Amino acid sequence: MTQHRGTHNYRWRRFSEVLLATLMRGGHLARISYRCGLHGRLGVTRHDVMLPAGRALQRPLRIAFASDFHAGPTTAPALFDLLFDLIAHEQPDVLLLGGDFVSGHARNAEALADGLARCKAPLGKFAVMGNHDLWTDDRLIRQVLAAAGVEVLVNRNLVLGAPFESVSLCGMDDPWTGRPDAAPTFAGAQETRILMIHSPDGLLLTGSHRFDLALAGHTHGGQVALPGGRPIIVPSGPLCREFCYGRFDVKDNGVMLVSRGIGCSTIPVRLNANPELVICTLLPCAA
Repeated sequence: MTQHRGTHNYRWRRFSEVLLATLMRGGHLARISYRCGLHGRLGVTRHDVMLPAGRALQRPLRIAFASDFHAGPTTAPALFDLLFDLIAHEQPDVLLLGGDFVSGHARNAEALADGLARCKAPLGKFAVMGNHDLWTDDRLIRQVLAAAGVEVLVNRNLVLGAPFESVSLCGMDDPWTGRPDAAPTFAGAQETRILMIHSPDGLLLTGSHRFDLALAGHTHGGQVALPGGRPIIVPSGPLCREFCYGRFDVKDNGVMLVSRGIGCSTIPVRLNANPELVICTLLPCAA
């Protein structure tokens, strides 16, 4: 891994982040926005996903998924405290993190370090990198995550611990700023597969590889949306508007959940796009 390994990391983009950090006055505006209720109301969104017939699990697998923290000048740290309290309350088997840990400098990830370290998940804590992470020093972010007990997956998979040895967690690099490769991501994966991708555009790169559950973020649900949740602006990407937020049955594949994420990017405001912790319970097919 090298510093700024993300593609499309143009000079004007880096300049705009420096300018944004200056305009945001070191996070003071984000703290004011949070106190005024303009970060939205953090909540828990729950999904049950049933496996196909014949798939055995000794018990339901409880997954917590959080994405798009954007620690930095546009997100108030108090929001992270609420998130980590929610995770502790939910007691997941495994904690999955969908990337974009920071906005701006990689050292902003340190705002997440203590909270992530406190999170308990018997089967482990795992992450993929987002475009904002790859545009900065992702090595430093990975060091912060590792110190908190979080393992980053880049185009590889691993088998979950007992009693879920039939379940593989597959983490693929960001589709447009990373170096995604579906072949090693799914190589040797077990029968039941959970795919982590930062952006829903990652679906375009999975090819013929099968998954039962895919988890993505990146879109923020628009971050600023019309009443009812219709996004005004979404990130660029061919699938980001079609799969902007919610639950989708992917043709010839499994279920994809796209989260609105946690933090704020570009501006310290969320409207009609509340931050969320996703709790997904993976269930064996009913007899």
